Order: sequence, then C-alpha cells, then structure tokens
Amino acid sequence: MKYKSITDKKYKYKLLQEENFTILKSKLLKPIKEKYFTFSEKTLDLNILKGYCWDGASGPAIDTQNFMRGSLLHDCLYQLIRDGYITPSYRKTADTLLRKICREDGMSWIRGAWVYLGVRIFGRRALK
Repeated sequence: MKYKSITDKKYKYKLLQEENFTILKSKLLKPIKEKYFTFSEKTLDLNILKGYCWDGASGPAIDTQNFMRGSLLHDCLYQLIRDGYITPSYRKTADTLLRKICREDGMSWIRGAWVYLGVRIFGRRALK
C-alpha cells in the first residue's frame, strides 16, 4: 500500500495508489458515485482510489504499518455508512474487517482483539 502523511486538520494520510478490497457482503442502499470510491455489487469489490484521505487509527491507538490498510478500509466503510450508501447495520462487518485485515498484515492477536473491542465500544460516535 502506498500513501503519504499529510498536514491537514481532518486527515493524516493520502492514498497514492488504488487499493482494492473484497468485502464480505453488501448492504448497499444506492449506487456509489463518489470521486474516491467504486464498488461492484457483482464481485463485492470496493476500490478506494488514489487521492483518498483518511485519519488512520483513532483514540489511543497507534498508527503502525500493520494498522494502515485496515484503518483505510474501516474509515472508508464508516464514511459510506455516514453518507447513506450502506446501512448502519453494516458497522459490525466493517469492524470485523478492520480486525481481519490488521491480523493479515501482521498485527498480534491480542492487539487485534483490543482494536476490535475499541471500535465496537466507541465506533458508533464516528458514524455521526
């Protein structure tokens, strides 16, 4: 994954090349027509396009290499929920995908469990 740190009041990172994720299921409410996303309901592929900005880990969590792809997808999915593209009931799936991707990228089991617990307890606020 290629990204760079940016100095912005709202975001910490900017994606330098497209990232593709196959997500577990779709609860798409309307077709995604955004500058930085494409989604295929047929293949369940979510493409996050070059230039997308996100804020990485939240709260006391630390931005480590094994957190970056997970935080990218998680922030994108939460944004899609906030913007009305995905039903809010998809939040648990988004949280599960965060943990899954972080674990795939080398995060320890215990830290992955803490990350998941943190977003389950405090993530609802990020949807407002």
